[in-house]
Amino acid sequence: MLAGIDYGSKLAGTTVLATLDGKTVQCLQSAKKRDADAFLLDALPQFPLTIVGIDAPLSLPGIYRYGAPFEDYFYREADRALSAMSPMFLGGLTARAMRLRNQLNLPKTEVIETYPGALARKLGLKSHQYKQKMADLPPFLAWWLPQLPFQVDPKMVTSWHHVDAILALFSTWRYQNGQAEIFGQPEEGQIIV
Repeated sequence: MLAGIDYGSKLAGTTVLATLDGKTVQCLQSAKKRDADAFLLDALPQFPLTIVGIDAPLSLPGIYRYGAPFEDYFYREADRALSAMSPMFLGGLTARAMRLRNQLNLPKTEVIETYPGALARKLGLKSHQYKQKMADLPPFLAWWLPQLPFQVDPKMVTSWHHVDAILALFSTWRYQNGQAEIFGQPEEGQIIV
């Protein structure tokens, strides 16, 4: 079983967990004004997960752990390759994601970093109104969901956060199936697309 997480602000109610059991996707969303981290710590152990892909930095630039040869205090190699935001700029989100990974008591589960925006670019989703307006969501889903290698009920996808969780899940699926692109160095932290 696989999972993808669109990791949002702690109390905004925008964190979405998408799980894949065989060929079917289910989505769960954190509640507004409720702790998203507690939601994930409660929800994730309920599934027999093998890989979880999270849309948040899971490491800092290598200079903070290793010093030389790493020199960049703001970006990891993977961030630069994908034009991703700096884990340092994301600060609290990065710290929360790193803590969440460490707090998960899932010994048989690999936690990887994904970047739905990079996968969306790779798949050409911007030309189909990806993350434009809420009114664009239904036609976008009608076009995109049939292309996925698993089934997603469009009625369950009620926001662009759900789409990003499914993209994180798709990156996780690609990784499991040897189809993902991997950016960055293992020592510093890699992003799976």
